Amino acid sequence: MKLVRGAWKILVGIKDFLVLVLMLLFFTALFAALSHKPNAGGIREGALVVAFDGVLAEQPSDPDPFAGIGGGGDAMKELRLRDVLRALDTARTDDRVKAVVLDMDRFLGGYPAAVSEVAEAVGKVRAGGKPVLTYATGYSDDAYAIAANASEIWVHPMGGTLFSGPGGTQLYYKGLIEKLGVNAHVYKVGKFKSAVEPYIRSDMSPEAREANEALYGAIFGQWQQNIAKARPKAKLADYLTKPDEVVAAARGDIAQANLAAGLVDKLGDRLAFGKRVAEIAGVPAGKPAGNFKSIKLADFVAANPASTSGDAIGVITVAGEIVDGKAGPGTAGGDTVSALLLKGLAEKKLKALVVRVDSPGGSALASEQIRQAILQAKAQGLPIVVSMGSLAASGGYWVATAGDTIFAEPDTITGSIGIFGVLPTFENSLAKIGVTSDGVQTTPLSGQPNIMGGTNAVTDRILQSAIEQGYARFVSLVANARKLTPQRVDEIGQGRVWIGGTAHQLKLVDRFGGLHAAIDEAARRAKLDPAKVHPVYLEKQGSGWMKFFSDFARDDNKDDDWADSPGGEDAFARIAAERRAITAQALGDARRLARGGSMQARCIECAGLGPTAQRTEDLSLLDVLIARFIG
Repeated sequence: MKLVRGAWKILVGIKDFLVLVLMLLFFTALFAALSHKPNAGGIREGALVVAFDGVLAEQPSDPDPFAGIGGGGDAMKELRLRDVLRALDTARTDDRVKAVVLDMDRFLGGYPAAVSEVAEAVGKVRAGGKPVLTYATGYSDDAYAIAANASEIWVHPMGGTLFSGPGGTQLYYKGLIEKLGVNAHVYKVGKFKSAVEPYIRSDMSPEAREANEALYGAIFGQWQQNIAKARPKAKLADYLTKPDEVVAAARGDIAQANLAAGLVDKLGDRLAFGKRVAEIAGVPAGKPAGNFKSIKLADFVAANPASTSGDAIGVITVAGEIVDGKAGPGTAGGDTVSALLLKGLAEKKLKALVVRVDSPGGSALASEQIRQAILQAKAQGLPIVVSMGSLAASGGYWVATAGDTIFAEPDTITGSIGIFGVLPTFENSLAKIGVTSDGVQTTPLSGQPNIMGGTNAVTDRILQSAIEQGYARFVSLVANARKLTPQRVDEIGQGRVWIGGTAHQLKLVDRFGGLHAAIDEAARRAKLDPAKVHPVYLEKQGSGWMKFFSDFARDDNKDDDWADSPGGEDAFARIAAERRAITAQALGDARRLARGGSMQARCIECAGLGPTAQRTEDLSLLDVLIARFIG
């Protein structure tokens, strides 16, 4: 008995100790998170530092609150596009901002339209007479598109910039599917709807190649024009056509070659760059060399909130993949978006509605659900203006057909009017391990579609007919919304992707302009003065606990000195990271194929025009396989 009592006391002691440790960790984390909250009242004179850590996003997703804890790696960060644009616009006329610093060392990119908007905003700051200085160990195409508009472009002497342009290889899974014994039943409409090609081909079809060459060529042409406009003296042509000769002529010194070509203005490390900024913004007391008086982006955004005066213009955001059911920020769940919109219509005194679309599409059913919710606003007499962001393709365009008028950027990616569905069956996979299936059917559809035994001809005809009906509905929606004949919509549809400038010529969009232009137009259609309205974003507010844990885990608002902040990676490290992300994407695509899916109005090929997706679940799967076969 004494032994039992002693053991019990030991267990109780261990329990109390663990509770105490957890409480200490909790309150330590709470203090740290509260200490890192944006300090709107702490703005002092200095340089506004915009650290482009991660990717530009229309609507940042909720990060994994425990990413980065326990050696799992840092969470991929996302910068809200409208916050960056508002900060740059405000900085132009804020006397406390002596300069703007763009830290591009850890920038993972963005889609062309988002990058162009930021580049234009940077150019306006510079045109207003305020110094803009940018730094990176090496600039990607997206980073340089922004940096080209700065007053001074700095690069690390051991770094440098090379341009790859849009394009590259795409992953095809036909061989993998055959090895696994998976039978991918594909149902589609549209000769340019190449989203299904990776599952049924081992290479690109001629139609897909034709469409992609035209699309990528148009985007690359706009990129070159923007660089030439921002830095007319830069010798860009040789870097694009014969980069090997340019680098060899500089004896392999890429940074020096950049300087000689006028692509950058200064060579120096972060210490030298910090000293240069300190000459403009001032030297902080008690700080090591290389630091300067600075203003953090989070503090500046908090100190300059969007106006709340005047009449309310509702803004509903359809961002990310469109999926059935509910979803968090960064993914457009049909139930979630429609519920937010209907609630806003009931509770807010909205005078008009702007639908901000930044999506490659997804579920056709969810796209229609969101469109129906928008039509409820129209039924209440509200003007509906659609604002296309970087992407408004396939299901994203389906949603856009509910608008009275459509705004887009010249390099918005849109169109992709088409439908497809992929249904995997595993009869061949099971046969490889000796498993077969059999049964009794009372009708041709009994047990169909049979995931384990395969589909029959009747089922295939029904599913293909449903896809064709979905495409006909899509064409009809576009024809009615854009006042075009169904035949004309079919000609420019067929799943083909268009850039915003071409889409305007094809009458798929009405006007060029960003979100603010769309809000102004919505106000005018509601017979209001655009200067006397304010946007009300119909978004779900994140959980306080989620914000607390994510801030602590990701440490977004850390108060590092410039000289101590982490630097970027050289070309070899960046290439390795990109290859890892592409490999993880291939594994993730294979897993998603096995899970099946609904009828899709999705532009998968659009992903090649933006930053490589780095889904946490895909990277985790890759880590597991590396540990299994290599570790």
